[in-house]
Amino acid sequence: MKKFYLFLLFLIINFGGLALASWFMGDAVSGDWYDSLNKAPWTPPGWVFGAAWTLIMVCFSIYLSYLFTIWNSKVVIGTYSVAVLLNVLWNYLFFNQQLTTLALVNIIILTIIIIYFFISFGDDNLSRLKYLLVPYIIWLCIATSLNAYVVLYN
Repeated sequence: MKKFYLFLLFLIINFGGLALASWFMGDAVSGDWYDSLNKAPWTPPGWVFGAAWTLIMVCFSIYLSYLFTIWNSKVVIGTYSVAVLLNVLWNYLFFNQQLTTLALVNIIILTIIIIYFFISFGDDNLSRLKYLLVPYIIWLCIATSLNAYVVLYN
């Protein structure tokens, strides 16, 4: 039962973070600045972002609900808190402030943190569950490449 309540808690935190990130983004995606950017040829259509983030946050919440029953430490809580902050901050930096280089640094650090979760907390109890992080890692690699393209070609 504890895992279920933790799962709900992480769903609320993770989707709350996405909602806050969307609020920071505002209407920038449909604005002149974003429209005028040279975007990577592999930039997916807008609907893919919503679908991807939904899958990612559900998988991440499941993983976290198990992780926190096994590794409920200050390191895990602190690392998770930084990951949520960086996830929200990226939208603010990239879309709201148009600081694409700083956003790129931000997303690289976030990617390292999620990979850290994958590597560091993959003991026997989480050996299979850690693969729930793979969609997040793949998406962050794609997003990092999109951000890097914007930095290099604009």
